[in-house]
Amino acid sequence: MFLHEGGHFLAAKLFKIRVEKFALFFDPWFNLVSFKPKKSDTKYVLGWLPLGGYVKISGMIDESMDTEQMKQPVQPWEFRAKPAWQRLIVMLAGVIVNFIMALFIYAMILFVWGKTFVPIENVKDGFKFNEIAQQYGFRDGDIPLCTDEVAFTRFDNTQSIGNVYRAISEATSCTVLRNGKEVTLTLPGNMNMLDMMKYKPPFMLELMPSVIDSVVAGSAAAKVGIKAGDKVVGFNGKNISTWNEFTLEKSRLAEMLNKKASDMDHRTMLQRVFSHTPGCSPKDSLAIRTVTLAVAHKDGSIDTLKVQLDAQLSLGATWTASREKYEKTHINYSFLAAFPAGVKHGVGVFKGYIDDLKYLFTKDGAKSIGSFGAIGSLFPTTWDWQRFWELTAFISLMLAFMNVLPIPALDGGHALFLVAEVVTRRKPSEKFMEMAEKTGMTFLLLLMAYAIFNDIIHFAF
Repeated sequence: MFLHEGGHFLAAKLFKIRVEKFALFFDPWFNLVSFKPKKSDTKYVLGWLPLGGYVKISGMIDESMDTEQMKQPVQPWEFRAKPAWQRLIVMLAGVIVNFIMALFIYAMILFVWGKTFVPIENVKDGFKFNEIAQQYGFRDGDIPLCTDEVAFTRFDNTQSIGNVYRAISEATSCTVLRNGKEVTLTLPGNMNMLDMMKYKPPFMLELMPSVIDSVVAGSAAAKVGIKAGDKVVGFNGKNISTWNEFTLEKSRLAEMLNKKASDMDHRTMLQRVFSHTPGCSPKDSLAIRTVTLAVAHKDGSIDTLKVQLDAQLSLGATWTASREKYEKTHINYSFLAAFPAGVKHGVGVFKGYIDDLKYLFTKDGAKSIGSFGAIGSLFPTTWDWQRFWELTAFISLMLAFMNVLPIPALDGGHALFLVAEVVTRRKPSEKFMEMAEKTGMTFLLLLMAYAIFNDIIHFAF
């Protein structure tokens, strides 16, 4: 935000427009810190409301709603006294700085850390597809190579996973590697990516064989003699062969527990809450948590075991994520080579972000709108400088795009009116600009309130 407002500030100074205030965070009624250097027209302020920041430019209707100033005669150092093309540059300068900064950060990430990834063809176990995906011709173990528009290179982080889902959702064909041969499948070209990802199980996931990597001492698995190297081949009488299927069956148990809890009358529920035993009855819970597993041992023998999962439905056994065992590729970048690669990567991220915005206008997409809580949840629980800078660059791109939207009170709204002025050679009236600013600010405040409400709902429940 500091850099965004700094862009407006520097552009205004370039055209000799007076900046009355440079504020980091908003400062209604009072501020935390303020100072004004000698021989300067600008007061620098640290506000108390962390919802962004602003620069107050003389002779402009903005967040300050200083209409009294607009009633005075026009001064040569005011925003309204300058040509439309200069005012347009001032309005877009913050967005331009955000965009350039994001691309620079991506370039420096590649220069410092390089790029390490698992090529999609190295995902030797392939992928697990749900019933809907199989209706389109996908089969467990397939490796997607490309669509009619996009070639896949990796599938080992959130962004690459999103790229694969996005491409398949929009594709009319997809080529997969199946048993060493390429097979082309026909797709509808208009699948909903959010639906694909929220299905239980999702449209596609990395296929993870159900071979147990380790067993926690004293866990449910340890108590019945399950050991590392064993393979779970059955769950409550149903044949399974992957960790994906095991996880799906556990999710169904969780749904059963929740249903039992919701079936209780309110009086019983209150009694359980105050006695610190919420949920369904201990007897019902124990019955649901006691499962029958078929376990294949290293020596080829198969045992049928009664296992009592813990309250979190944990078996106490772990599987190694497939992506950890696949051969990785690492690319180093020189300082100069990092810039075109960083620009290409940043533009790709930006295009994906814009493409996914259409889902905001769906019911599920609207629920995903968040504020500080949602942004904070993007950052890892343990400090990781590379992840920190990747998210900083992404947020800078988001700010650039959101601010350029043609909404009054945002930079894009002001820019739209300036473009209209250039085309029509007619300047909008100050009364119109004042009403547009109020309308835009009202909309943005309501949107912020909705985002904060979503955060509260998400983290409380």
